Amino acid sequence: MTFRRIVIVLFIVGGFWYLTTRGPKPTNSSAPSSLRSLERHTLESATHSGSPLTLTEADAAPEYDSEEVSNISVYKKALPSVVNITSSMQAVNFFFQVVPQQGQGSGFILDKEGHILTNYHVVADAQQIEVTTVDKHRYKARVIGRDQVHDLALLQIGAPNLVPAVLASSSHDLVVGQKVYAIGNPFGLTGTMTTGIISAIRSIHNPQGSPIENAIQTDAAINPGNSGGPLLNSRGEVIGINSLIATNPNENVEQSAGIGFAIPIDTAKAVLGDFQKYGRVRRPSLGVVSLPIGPDLAEQMGLAADYGVLIQRTVQNGAADRAGLKGGNQTAYLGNMQIYLGGDLIVNMDGQDVTNTQDIADVMNRHQVGDAITVTFYRGRRKMTTQVTLGEARDQAA
Repeated sequence: MTFRRIVIVLFIVGGFWYLTTRGPKPTNSSAPSSLRSLERHTLESATHSGSPLTLTEADAAPEYDSEEVSNISVYKKALPSVVNITSSMQAVNFFFQVVPQQGQGSGFILDKEGHILTNYHVVADAQQIEVTTVDKHRYKARVIGRDQVHDLALLQIGAPNLVPAVLASSSHDLVVGQKVYAIGNPFGLTGTMTTGIISAIRSIHNPQGSPIENAIQTDAAINPGNSGGPLLNSRGEVIGINSLIATNPNENVEQSAGIGFAIPIDTAKAVLGDFQKYGRVRRPSLGVVSLPIGPDLAEQMGLAADYGVLIQRTVQNGAADRAGLKGGNQTAYLGNMQIYLGGDLIVNMDGQDVTNTQDIADVMNRHQVGDAITVTFYRGRRKMTTQVTLGEARDQAA
């Protein structure tokens, strides 16, 4: 009897040991499904490779280097002032049916009254303009001013809590190699930032043929939809308005080729000053067509100075013409380009040395129509000074 009891006890103990160590583990039905899946995955990995899968994770949030910190700071500072601009118009298709068309661009807020600066070509043919702010609110916009020559337009919306962009004090001291940022809506992708450097400062012509003096060339990616958006320095200040891209003439697609251009903020400020003072653009002009002179040309032409701009012709009844400045009267050729010799050589304006047409543009940007400036020039070997009252730009002359 005692033996039977011992056998039963051993059987019970042995069964309990087997169930707790060798038998199937109970499933925890209360565990999350994701946890159960991970357990299965770990077991499968162990089965196939012989060891469980182990992941190595960082112990803390990532630390940003100084360049990343700068990029993030510029983006956070500038983004609230950047807007998306949608222009709508009606067009006639091949079947003479009226169909709606839309164009997109960018812009940036100037003040809490809702003034927005963008490119003229973004809103040129628009019958309706809609502005979308960073908080995704949409507002109808009206055009306050247009300047086709400088490719600028001033809009206004009625919206609360606007964050104005911070404008650089001047774009005159920009240097090649300086880091820049472009923020806008390329291909409709809102809030996109690209980075690059200033590749050059040069005079170019916009698609309408009008000159843009001191245009900022950059390799920061600029694509359709970036037009009108800000080009920023490393402090998040607007130094230019993104306007043009250079494209491969062999490609049908208009996209960044690493060469983009922005209108300098000094030009934009001068245009905005005209809008505020006159309600339209009245840019001052010297009224001359000129040729930049360097040491080699000066030596070949026998000029009295090795720098300056040689007046080719004066605009009839323009500022220079009224002040008695003279254009050239002897035909010559510079390569295949016809030029005129014998005109006055301007070397200084408003106390600033003049070495090219960009220097003239800088002086014009600091003045209004009707201002009087001092012009120093050579007539032959004779150095002279005169007062010139600036006229209004009505053609492509400086």
